Amino acid sequence: MVADLLDGNSLSKKMLSDLKERVSDFKSRAKITPKLAIILVGKDNASEIYVSKKLKNAKAIGIDAELIRFDENVSEQKLIDKIQEMNSDEKVHGLIIQVPLPKHLDMQKVLNSVCPLKDVDGFTCWNLGLLLQDKESFIPATPLGIIRMLEHYKIPVEGKNVCMVGHSLIVGKPLVLLFLNKNATVTICHKFTKNLSEFTKKADILCVAVGKQNLITAKMVKKNAVVIDIGINRLSNGKIVGDVDFEKVKKKASFITPVPGGVGPMTVYCLLKNTLKAAENLQNKK
Repeated sequence: MVADLLDGNSLSKKMLSDLKERVSDFKSRAKITPKLAIILVGKDNASEIYVSKKLKNAKAIGIDAELIRFDENVSEQKLIDKIQEMNSDEKVHGLIIQVPLPKHLDMQKVLNSVCPLKDVDGFTCWNLGLLLQDKESFIPATPLGIIRMLEHYKIPVEGKNVCMVGHSLIVGKPLVLLFLNKNATVTICHKFTKNLSEFTKKADILCVAVGKQNLITAKMVKKNAVVIDIGINRLSNGKIVGDVDFEKVKKKASFITPVPGGVGPMTVYCLLKNTLKAAENLQNKK
């Protein structure tokens, strides 16, 4: 048995095509173009790649996108001042701060400076609080992309045992909330978890977002489990791999995401979908 691929590339292309039509309809009705502003601090190679994909896909579906760069030594106040300027700019509908940020910046303070109505990454305390309450909000793009992928492939979540390895604000914690809101039974693991395999082997759906190559081996996975690999690791030869031993685990799982080409493309799609949603919401408030 070899697992079916959860192909984020092909799925996101179809969804982006549908989203392009929705963007076109909105532009015709509202006579405005949705705009996404991206603030990038420093020159992190991975962030540069992610930002370029967001800019490219935004342009392809008719969303304006602006990249605002800051030196890695930028002061926190200067960065927040720019965020406030974007908050007040009526032409900007979505605003994201590309993470990670340099260590001298208080990441949560910076993220919380984004207007919740333009917080298309869903990282402000306002939107995370709404998610906690299972209320309408902007949901972080990577967790939302994973849920949309599971829905597309008709993989049930309700009543399933889910193991989330990794508890970051960006992926792990919001993804756990989404699974709980869909009535899954969720176990959260992290670097202090002892005997990790005891938990992973019980999971019907195993999600991993740590950033450690081959953290999850075949013997740690339940037969026919659904494996969602969110990790990204760059090898010395330049190859990108996830946190899961893909070649061996795919022989045991029922579904598995490749890295690259799994979760990443869905993240970009959901970010742009949130941007259109923000434009629609702000237009309706006028």
